[in-house]
Amino acid sequence: MASSALPKPQMRGLLARRLRIHIVGAFVVSLGVAVFYKFAVAEPRKKAYTDFYRNYDSMKDFEAMRKAGVFQSVK
Repeated sequence: MASSALPKPQMRGLLARRLRIHIVGAFVVSLGVAVFYKFAVAEPRKKAYTDFYRNYDSMKDFEAMRKAGVFQSVK
């Protein structure tokens, strides 16, 4: 029976090595999510607000709400 010695498993630094890999992965994923949010949510929202307020007339809106009876103190 030929018995060959098994290599010893690495016991030191396992947690540190795994944490290093997972921290880098988490950083990359969070950066990707931030970029996705910026271009998929924030930029279209800013554009929608800009488009809305480009032609918004607050006095016209106020008059429409006044005529509809939204305000109790304004006749």
